[in-house]
Amino acid sequence: MIGKVAIVMGSKADADVMKGAAEMLEQFGIESQTFVISAHRTPQAAIDFATKAEENGFEVIIAGAGMAAHLPGVLAAITPLPVIGVPMRSAALNGMDSLYAIVQMPTGIPVATVAIDGAKNAGILAAQILSVKYPELRAAVKAHKEKLASAGAVRLA
Repeated sequence: MIGKVAIVMGSKADADVMKGAAEMLEQFGIESQTFVISAHRTPQAAIDFATKAEENGFEVIIAGAGMAAHLPGVLAAITPLPVIGVPMRSAALNGMDSLYAIVQMPTGIPVATVAIDGAKNAGILAAQILSVKYPELRAAVKAHKEKLASAGAVRLA
């Protein structure tokens, strides 16, 4: 396994979407661990996790959250690691609330943000970030992009 990514979600209800990140990381041979930590219901756990994430060997954090979606921003405010936010679709505003809460972070607290329910893209983005450090991963990312390009190619004659 190459690298180590934490996948954190605010609720067990987010697991079906967030498994897409784990699947993509596995395809790239990247180790991942999954956690359920709520920025609202278990704020101290969120703080403890973010404080110790680097010490625990994580290199990137993927954080999914819905509704007010504070989890990615809380983690990003504490850890020096890159945080990728995954806004979750919600019944009330169809995920737009989550998207805005994650993408509109104040200066100094960046959170890379993917599409609503875009956990697979979060996994790919984590692989791209880690590929700066791991040349074998860069090769795998390039191969993935080539596969996408050839799958979308159309032969005209």
